[in-house]
Amino acid sequence: MTESFRQSPVRTEREVDLVDAGVIGDVERPLTFAERVVNNEAVQRLTILVAIIVIWEIYARWLNNALLFPTFTETVKTFSKDVANGVLVDRTLTSLRTLAIGYAFGLALATLLTTFAVASSIGTRILSTLTAMFNPLPAIALLPLALIWFGLGTPSLVFVIIHSVLWAVSLNTLIGFRSVPETLRMSGRNLGLKGARYVGLILIPAAFPSILAGLKIGWAFAWRTLVAAELVFGVSSRSGGIGWYIFEARNDLDTATVFSGLLAVILIGLIVESVIFRALEARTVNLWGMQR
Repeated sequence: MTESFRQSPVRTEREVDLVDAGVIGDVERPLTFAERVVNNEAVQRLTILVAIIVIWEIYARWLNNALLFPTFTETVKTFSKDVANGVLVDRTLTSLRTLAIGYAFGLALATLLTTFAVASSIGTRILSTLTAMFNPLPAIALLPLALIWFGLGTPSLVFVIIHSVLWAVSLNTLIGFRSVPETLRMSGRNLGLKGARYVGLILIPAAFPSILAGLKIGWAFAWRTLVAAELVFGVSSRSGGIGWYIFEARNDLDTATVFSGLLAVILIGLIVESVIFRALEARTVNLWGMQR
């Protein structure tokens, strides 16, 4: 083997003239104003919304049946009128207050369950079993029980909202904790961290992308569950929420007002997603380099 290696041909040396880098062109060039506008995320989102609005307006005018499908212009007029006279604002605030109470209680219970699950193996099995049982159960299916147990009002709505939030947040948080690298876990133990300090300083920051996803899912489930519940029995505390606003408009065959209520639901969802959660992402997982 050594002899064959010695007899192997030797490559001849050759010289290659360097090419002037100036003839290659710009390796990196600044984007033009048009390219920056086209690639801007806000502009892209706005373009999608404008396209939906144009299609909506064209189809409604072609259909020419305000009872079946009002135009976007008529919907905006109704929306502006009910915002100006305070009806839609009052109904929306009523729903948001109920949502805030249920969401807060759901997050508190999810925190307790996941902390217990992380602290012991039996806690993990209990939480896994509970989420497997109750997470697929629609919250609105518990509404009849809520009415029997808590009566007609805010407590029933809070109960179904807690169910919507609890299991989604708990499941995503547990998955996030399980995905924390063992290196980080060992680092925390080497520093002498235990209990709540170990969870707060090691597990939560490392698992925060999953936790944030659970918060988003829990919010979406809670919001649509609340609107659906209000459509069924509606009145909470002193006045009905936005779901009851839609239900009353449907009874009056006022389709433009129905669309106005749906528009309010969509706008609140966009604001929460684009402002609150986007700001939370920017100050946490994006700042930490955990996601793009």
